[in-house]
Amino acid sequence: MIGLFALEVNSHFHYPNYFSMVPYGPDPKVSSAEGFFEVAAAQSPKPQTVGIIWEDSEFGHNGADSAEINAKKRGMTVVYKKSFPPGTTDFAPVIRAVAAANPDIVVVASYPLSSVGIVQSVNEIGYKPKMIGGEMVGLQATVFKDRLKSKLNGFINYETWVPSPKLLARAKPFFDKYQARAKEAGVDPLGYYLGGWGYADFQVLAAGVEGAKSLDDAKIGDWLHHNEVHTIIGDISFGPEGEWTKPGLFQVQYHDLTDAANLETWRGMSYQTVVYPPDQNTSDAIYPYEKAK
Repeated sequence: MIGLFALEVNSHFHYPNYFSMVPYGPDPKVSSAEGFFEVAAAQSPKPQTVGIIWEDSEFGHNGADSAEINAKKRGMTVVYKKSFPPGTTDFAPVIRAVAAANPDIVVVASYPLSSVGIVQSVNEIGYKPKMIGGEMVGLQATVFKDRLKSKLNGFINYETWVPSPKLLARAKPFFDKYQARAKEAGVDPLGYYLGGWGYADFQVLAAGVEGAKSLDDAKIGDWLHHNEVHTIIGDISFGPEGEWTKPGLFQVQYHDLTDAANLETWRGMSYQTVVYPPDQNTSDAIYPYEKAK
């Protein structure tokens, strides 16, 4: 089983032939929010207090735990931590409640529709913590970027891959073919979020079959546990639980977006800065958040 985008799902089951295609690394419960806190800790003065809001789901709980672990690790105090139910449509009370606790930074662990609702409410209320974002699923997808546009300015959030010159070089042949066919197929026109990852998922399977020279599950699994796989997303090796042996999660900050943003905007890097990890940085974070509005 090669899973696509799931946070630490094998930690309770320990299936030997599960392999995770998401760049959280060997300890997802730490790395999920680690980049966001690394960016926060690098600011001057360093933020001291943290608010955590999360969707009441397995991903949300794991994300909230990651935020709490990383806050404690850096000597920050969690002053607000509360979930909201799936299906929530009015996020004004959620945002007002965390704002009342006045944390320096706010970590959000949410699924796509909640992520959109939270971004909209933060803008409508005019809430301006020093940093906000971190673990918001959905903001990576073209359809949600195009819906939110300028409202995204200032948010710092995870990304699994970005079309920077360094990373695009390996993946360009795939995306050239994908994007030429995407419009006719009625799917994500750029494919940066799921298209490339879906292809890489099958590259892992192909490498396992070819490396093991077999269709036997146990032999394929054994080969994948002991060999590095080369994909358009990057070079991957898997640990005992099927997680990556090295994390590869990004944190990006959105900036300078207007409501005229369109497909060509999302195709490039003009609207987003990689602020973590250091070896992929394209610029420093704009801090505090309101300076990017």
